[in-house]
Amino acid sequence: MTTATATAPHPRADAARPILAVNNVEVIYDHVILVLKGVSLKVPDGGIVALLGANGAGKSTTLKSISNLLRSERGEVTKGSIEFKGERVDGLTPNDLVRRGCIQVMEGRHCFGHLTVEENLLTGAFTRRDGNASIARDLEKVYAYFPRLKERRGSLAGYTSGGEQQMTAIGRALMSRPTMILLDEPSMGLAPQIVEEIFGIVHNLNERERVSFLLAEQNTNIALKYATYGYILENGRVVLDGNAQDLRENEDVKEFYLGVGGVDRKSFREGKSYKRRKRWLG
Repeated sequence: MTTATATAPHPRADAARPILAVNNVEVIYDHVILVLKGVSLKVPDGGIVALLGANGAGKSTTLKSISNLLRSERGEVTKGSIEFKGERVDGLTPNDLVRRGCIQVMEGRHCFGHLTVEENLLTGAFTRRDGNASIARDLEKVYAYFPRLKERRGSLAGYTSGGEQQMTAIGRALMSRPTMILLDEPSMGLAPQIVEEIFGIVHNLNERERVSFLLAEQNTNIALKYATYGYILENGRVVLDGNAQDLRENEDVKEFYLGVGGVDRKSFREGKSYKRRKRWLG
């Protein structure tokens, strides 16, 4: 695997000290189904990295392998290692990882529909032991980033809009005081205006709170707009990675993921016969 040709001044994702390093990870479901095939990626401390690819490419599985949620779906990491803040974490429980500062916001939001918005947010603080006053301050901070949630704080989450539920899910994750959030398909099912609003808040959280993000997204346009680096998955493998600006300008990415160019081919691997693709397919 090689990276897209560098033309922007942004550093590579592995140039800074990584807060997260996924090293040659293989994931198998039900002891027989190979889903991830040697995936490696890095997220720099304080960075936003996009994990891109079509539905079924392995994006959600990659996030769950990091957050240790695979076992609930009869999956396991059978090869490779995962390091968070320089320490192996692939043997930890999800609770232990949250306490260390890494939490996942699941695809589909998964709010507790029978609880109010505020009660949902407070469930994110269940691992904390720093007192009610500190939790209350962080709750107000969440409301500062998501003023719409403050307006709906007493509403049952199940009766709020999809955008408000996504905000609730992100706000709930923030209540655990994370240094890194794994965000799975945040744009799914939402109107473009709401998607822009949510990604703008993600950007603000990254800038002001120094929260690192690994974003799994099918919406390549919005992901590469806010990320500094990206990895593209196909069939459980990383087939291309590079600075976000380089990926936006890459002819293959334009054709296969940004809707610009030819429509005859349906995957990167089908382009091997084209000379320009041999730069990175080899």
